[in-house]
Amino acid sequence: MKLYIIPTPIGNLEDITLRAIATLKSVDLILAEDTRTSGKLLKHFDITTPMQSYHMHNEHKILDRLIDRIKSGTSIALISDAGTPAISDPGFLLTRACVAAEIPVECLPGATAFVPALVNSGLPNDRFVFEGFLPLKKGRQTRLKLLSQEQRTIVLYVSPHKLNKTLEDIALYFGTARLISISRELSKVFEETRRGTVQSILEHYTNHPAKGEIVLVISGAS
Repeated sequence: MKLYIIPTPIGNLEDITLRAIATLKSVDLILAEDTRTSGKLLKHFDITTPMQSYHMHNEHKILDRLIDRIKSGTSIALISDAGTPAISDPGFLLTRACVAAEIPVECLPGATAFVPALVNSGLPNDRFVFEGFLPLKKGRQTRLKLLSQEQRTIVLYVSPHKLNKTLEDIALYFGTARLISISRELSKVFEETRRGTVQSILEHYTNHPAKGEIVLVISGAS
C-alpha cells in the first residue's frame, strides 16, 4: 500500500534510473498523464504494468477512487509525460490526499528540467525561486512586478509560442540589460542553451523562432 512518484526522462530515454524501471515493473498500476506517450516509454523498457489516465482534466473526479484502491492494498506509481510529477504537472492533489489519508508516499529522484537549466545558466544557483509558468492574463502584471524586485535567481517554464511575448514582458519590467539564460530541448538532439541580456536573446528569437520545451532563467535584482 503505497504511492510512488516516478520521474521519467525529459528527452533522452537513458536518463531513467534503474530504480525507476524496477519500481514501474513491480507496482500494480501506473497512473500516466498521457497513456500514449507513456506507452512508448514502457514498451522501450519492457514494462507491462497496466496503465490508467491521470491528468488535469480528471484528477479531481477519480481522486477518491484512487485513495480507496491504495487503501485496499494496491501499489500505484504516478508518472507524467516527462520529468517529475507535480512539478508543473499533475500530482500534487494525489500526493496531498495520500498524506492526509496516512498512505505512504515515496518520490524517487530523477529527471526534471529546471535543475540542469539552472546549473547550466552560469547564474547564481545557491539561492533561487522556481515560478513554473507565469499567469497568462489575470495576475501576470502583478507577478512580473514582484519578480522584478526578487534578488534570487528566477526560473520559469515558457511555451515556445509564448517565448517572445514573455521576453518582451521581462524587458519591460526587468529592463533590457538583465542577464538571462534560455535552455531549450534539454537532453534531446537539438539541445541549446543561449545566454545574454534580455535584449540580445529577444533579438535572436525574434529572428529565429524557438521550438521545443523551454526553461528561462533570470538573474536576480541587484
